[in-house]
Amino acid sequence: MMAEKSEVKVVIAPGNGAGDVRRCNWYGWLEEKLTKAGVKCILRDFPDPIKARESVWLPFMQDELSCDHNTIIVGHSSGAEAAMRYAETHKVKGIILVSACVTDLGEESERISGYYNRPWQWEAIKNNTEFIAQFGSTDDPFISWEEHQQVADGLQPKLFKFDDRGHFMNTVFPELLSFVTSVATK
Repeated sequence: MMAEKSEVKVVIAPGNGAGDVRRCNWYGWLEEKLTKAGVKCILRDFPDPIKARESVWLPFMQDELSCDHNTIIVGHSSGAEAAMRYAETHKVKGIILVSACVTDLGEESERISGYYNRPWQWEAIKNNTEFIAQFGSTDDPFISWEEHQQVADGLQPKLFKFDDRGHFMNTVFPELLSFVTSVATK
């Protein structure tokens, strides 16, 4: 049983603007809790943290973080878009999307990331993952529920819909911990 557990790893892909990821939002808390539960978790500062360009982040996820068929990618905000684009062309165990969107939200700073310049390949993402989960909140100040819903419609994930979490920038996230633990320790 323990050997199976160690095969799966969780990679946390932060949102753009995250400097020291261990001190940002719930990232460090989740890494600590998963590690204590015996789940291998990788949390590293991503290069190009402000622009979060796909051309930098996806190679980093492949070459530096070794995201593969035994990897669960937990992506928050821009990290969610990176997880989806990564899963279009790479087999991963699963993706867990937190505050995901499908457009640049009319923001030049988002447009330059490169994630939104072509259609999303929903079927490829589903075919390259064993499971998909999505966490969204109707009171997200940055991403409308319509954006969250487009992701849900495209991927048919296990959807966790909240109305009081904003952009999920709290320091703890027990529902996420519970779900990640359940899928990482199967």
